[in-house]
Amino acid sequence: MQIRVQQAPFDFGDECNRFAANRDDTGAVVTFCGIVRAPENGVLHRMEIEHYPGMTERALAKIAQTATARWGLHDCLVIHRYGPLVPGERIMMVATASRHRSEAFAAADFLMDYLKSRAPFWKKEYTDAGDGWVAAKDVDEAALQRW
Repeated sequence: MQIRVQQAPFDFGDECNRFAANRDDTGAVVTFCGIVRAPENGVLHRMEIEHYPGMTERALAKIAQTATARWGLHDCLVIHRYGPLVPGERIMMVATASRHRSEAFAAADFLMDYLKSRAPFWKKEYTDAGDGWVAAKDVDEAALQRW
């Protein structure tokens, strides 16, 4: 299990290749890459993500440990960035490896839902309409109910 919270960009292809290498007992690797999205209306100049070093990594590790135990993953990778990001930049990545695809997909979906709602990051958006902290969304909380 690998957890990385970093300011620097990451190369999604390189990360996928390293994660999937030398896995002769693994039948499935599932990956997801989150990208900073421009709003449907208006302009997002940038997003700034803050976190508490140490606390955030521990929270991400706990989420990843839960997924690993629940679906018997061979491995999982979570990368989450902080600092200023602009639309189109990669913000996070999840990868799961398991013997069968159903477990890899379910675990990746679980990780993404929990990272969205339970990972201790604070996001502030800078838009044409002004600056503001991003509030939790009901739809993200509701997504946790299926787990």
